[in-house]
Amino acid sequence: MTCQVILDIRVKKDSVEDLRAWMRKILPDTRAFDGCISIYLVQNQDDPTAFAVIEQWESRAQYEKYLAWRTETGDVTDLVAMLDGEPSFRFFNYFGV
Repeated sequence: MTCQVILDIRVKKDSVEDLRAWMRKILPDTRAFDGCISIYLVQNQDDPTAFAVIEQWESRAQYEKYLAWRTETGDVTDLVAMLDGEPSFRFFNYFGV
C-alpha cells in the first residue's frame, strides 16, 4: 500500500514567489527520487500564503529516506527560512479509490 503525504505550510508574505521558484528548482529531483510516485504543490485560493505539498510514495520508509536526504543537503533549512510557523506533516494510506 502506498503512502500519501500531505505537507501543510504557511509562507511569509514576502516569500510566496521565492517558495514557488524554489519548488520549481527542487521538485524535478524529488520526482526522480526512488519511491516517489507523484508530488505537486497547491496554493490556497483564499489565503495565498497557505500551501500544501501533496505527495504519493511507494512507502513511508522511502519518504523518510527522501526527507533525511533533503535535510542533509540543507534544503529543509532553506524551506523553513521561508515559513511563517511550523510545517505540518500528515501520512495516509492510499487505497486508490
